[in-house]
Amino acid sequence: MPTEARSPRLAVLIDADNASAKIVDGLFEEIAKIGEASVRRIYGDFSNGRSKGWNEVVLSKHAIIPQQQFAYTPGKNASDITLVIDAMDLLHSGRFDGFCLVSSDSDFTRLAARIREQGVDVFGFGEQKTPLSFRQACRRFVYTENLLRIVENSQNAAPVTKPLQPPSAATPILKKVIAQMDSEDGWVLLGTFGKQLSNLFSDFDPRTYGFGKLSDLVRKTAAFEIENPKGGAMRIRVKPATKKGKNKSE
Repeated sequence: MPTEARSPRLAVLIDADNASAKIVDGLFEEIAKIGEASVRRIYGDFSNGRSKGWNEVVLSKHAIIPQQQFAYTPGKNASDITLVIDAMDLLHSGRFDGFCLVSSDSDFTRLAARIREQGVDVFGFGEQKTPLSFRQACRRFVYTENLLRIVENSQNAAPVTKPLQPPSAATPILKKVIAQMDSEDGWVLLGTFGKQLSNLFSDFDPRTYGFGKLSDLVRKTAAFEIENPKGGAMRIRVKPATKKGKNKSE
């Protein structure tokens, strides 16, 4: 009898000083789409207000192990240092397929890059203000504002419809990806396009523009032709520029 394929084993490391407890439900729902959160640790000084919200109830609900770090020296972040040390120990154990770093702090850019150098995936979770360097160092980066919207939608009858950015803001990004793909007639498979999009823009997420699916976002922009043959895979290409008619007086 064939054995069932094991889900990727993940180490989830949370920076309590730079992550809100409000995202925790959406966070672990998102992580469950990637793999199994085998290690769940949170780092911070839980004796002060900066880590307010990460209380015993929240931690127990998701089996998160708190790593208390007192600020013995003003200006020095012992929590960040401990998180990095633990990450390297876990990396060298060879037991994990990926790391989930939950923080908006650019200080973890080098850590993310080092883990990826080892051939292990890094998934980042932080606010939109997270510096580009950290976002790009991750294989995929998810805005925690989108995770918060998941929670809001589940708690209210009326869905949250206001996107973080308008759909039109995605058009230049989508066109840039298609321009870099090798296609003689301009048509590209949506699945292949989606993979290239993730490779070039690790933080791209249709939810940022108000849609759960990439195909729905592409349609909404009205900037692409869509071909969806019966029994075939969906294809898209940039709509050709319309030629302006000549002035009648000419």
